[in-house]
Amino acid sequence: MNEVSFVILRRLRRPLIALVIAYAISVWGMVVIPGIDENGLPDHLSFFHALYIVSYTATTIGFGEIPHQFTDLQRAWIIVCIYLCVVAWAYTLGSVFHLSQDPTFRRAISRRRFMIRVQRLQTPFVLIAGYGQSGIMLARMLDRMGYRIVIIEQRHERASRIEIDEFERRPIFWDGDARLPDVLVDAGVTHRHCIAMVAMAGNDETNQSVAIGGTVLNPSLRIIARVHTPMAQANLKSFRNIELINPYETFASNIRLDMGSATKLRAIEWLSGLPGGECPESLNLPKGYWVVCGSGAFSLYVAAALEQAGVSYSLINIDTAHKTEDDLVRLTSLQEMEDDELHQAGIERAVGLVAGTDSVAVNLALINRARLVNDNLYVAIRQTHVVNASLVDASMANLRFVKAEVVAHKARQLLTSPLLIRYLRHLECDDDTLAQRTIELLQTQVGEKVPFMWAFNCFASYAGLRDALSPDIDPPLSIADLLSHPTTPAERLPAFALLLLRNQTEIPLPPEDTVLRSGDRILFAGQRGVADLQRRFQIEPGVLEFVRTGVEVPRSWLFRYFRSAKERRLRWERLQQRLAAARRASAENAEDPEETGEANDADFTDEDRRSDGAESSGQSADDR
Repeated sequence: MNEVSFVILRRLRRPLIALVIAYAISVWGMVVIPGIDENGLPDHLSFFHALYIVSYTATTIGFGEIPHQFTDLQRAWIIVCIYLCVVAWAYTLGSVFHLSQDPTFRRAISRRRFMIRVQRLQTPFVLIAGYGQSGIMLARMLDRMGYRIVIIEQRHERASRIEIDEFERRPIFWDGDARLPDVLVDAGVTHRHCIAMVAMAGNDETNQSVAIGGTVLNPSLRIIARVHTPMAQANLKSFRNIELINPYETFASNIRLDMGSATKLRAIEWLSGLPGGECPESLNLPKGYWVVCGSGAFSLYVAAALEQAGVSYSLINIDTAHKTEDDLVRLTSLQEMEDDELHQAGIERAVGLVAGTDSVAVNLALINRARLVNDNLYVAIRQTHVVNASLVDASMANLRFVKAEVVAHKARQLLTSPLLIRYLRHLECDDDTLAQRTIELLQTQVGEKVPFMWAFNCFASYAGLRDALSPDIDPPLSIADLLSHPTTPAERLPAFALLLLRNQTEIPLPPEDTVLRSGDRILFAGQRGVADLQRRFQIEPGVLEFVRTGVEVPRSWLFRYFRSAKERRLRWERLQQRLAAARRASAENAEDPEETGEANDADFTDEDRRSDGAESSGQSADDR
């Protein structure tokens, strides 16, 4: 029994019992009380007729006295039945109206509708647990890219915002606790069309529970979880299908790369931006002495990045537990103490300041006091909420860290371009040579825009690749063939190959003359629309042959028959020419022409003889 039926039976148990008793008493009285038929003889109603009469009498419809006129005693009992059943119906209907307003019943109905809508999904979808700032940004990105979305948000006020948010296709959502296994099952974590689950809750404990619950319920499901602390990261690293996003670590890694290898960071940011957008500018962080003011894991990650970049720094740990945005009086009372800490940290000789506390008010106050001492500081500020964007803009900081943006963009990369993450690892581990080549290719093929990226699967099961991937094809299929325009082969597609994945081997920036095999996966980067053109190589037979040979393959069965007949005729003529030339050569050089002819005939393989016989029969059929 589902939850809705259980609530209905539980709430309407007494009204239904009262209604049944009222009808039972009414029917029993109509059966027991005798009537008189047309002949004046005593007559008793059957249970069917009694139930029929009580049914239309209780609803005040009134079809008359049937099957014959009632006696006064029967009419008196009908009066009792009317008042008894009307009161029972009023009690029952009142209970039904009260049930429709019951919060438990309404929630059960909402959950039942949510579960049915998820079960009816027939397209791939992404499950997002948590609809905070990161969840909102990720949902909008995926919606613009055509993905269906299912959202679970525990807080009702946030979940209700989905009704008024702008989406091309409204997500399926429910305000439930994603830590509960039954909620995850209702949300489709075991659904065959669920391609991934993203844990975007506000704290690490909830994200750990959601991620572990999802991997237990569906071990093959891809799960992405947001973490903030090294402990949570270590707890989830042991699960193979869980991918982690640490926004603090990502921001700190960008700082380290900008100070150590700006070319790498520029290539990574260029590839990681929103497709079609402008190329992000370099950070250009100054090298020198830095002051890091913050609390928690964020300041520790930034300090570790500065240390790895070989930059000297001072770390000021500020406790914001007693300094909130609603209590600025205490903030001013601590101003003198923090000014002393800034002077002791050497703010006068610093080239940069990181204001990374949990409070925007504290960060703004730190920047203001630091600029009074040193107005040439490069300032990086941490923005904790989207509503504080105007305040952060007023600070005129050089660099802004918004955790929601970092998490949303990273999750989008993992969901839509999993091969890109592999290539970015090669960029981080390699020297500047790979990054420089990547930038040059981006400038040449894409321009100053962020490229669109897609994976091209070279599978022999595709109709368009079946012949091109056969082992006896000459010349073999290469990456250059996939970069030719499918309608004008002389024109090159504005794209290039970023990564070639062959079994477990990864080849970054493979040469265009690389021979492809069945099972290869290629990550391409290029302009908008190139992916649709390349998809024709997979689904349309003959397109690749036209690109490689310049001859358009016939598509109708009639022209395919004419072409095959012509090919058979040409093969037969070539075979006859070879046989004639062999016989002439044997007659000229041998003393016994017959033996030589037999020897020369023996030189032909059995395959040639079978082909000879097949072509002869084919030619005879054509002649007929």
